[in-house]
Amino acid sequence: MLKSIKEKFVGLVAAVALIASVASLYACADHSPISADGAVILDVRTPEEFATGHVEGAININYRAGDFEKRVAELDRDTRYVVYCRSGNRSGKSIQIMEKVGFKNLQNAGGVQDAGKRLGLPIVK
Repeated sequence: MLKSIKEKFVGLVAAVALIASVASLYACADHSPISADGAVILDVRTPEEFATGHVEGAININYRAGDFEKRVAELDRDTRYVVYCRSGNRSGKSIQIMEKVGFKNLQNAGGVQDAGKRLGLPIVK
């Protein structure tokens, strides 16, 4: 009986983890237009990724760099930021860090291609 309860618990935990993963992917799958007016477009990919193509006008602060939190903390907290990466994962994590240090007006644009389309801006090198 105890084994059965443990098996059910493990199954339940796995199901919850799967649902959370799907939900986070769905949240990043928003394809609605985003206004770039007055926003800073923030690319949180590596400099190497940025060099292969980025949304026109974007600034690059590498999420994987050891000084990421310090660098974003130096930005103006009253500005609106549209954040993107390769897939939407790092941008979501970046937004969490930015919220932790006091940013309020943040939007995850997902991956670079989606960000360009949603913002109506070209991808440039």
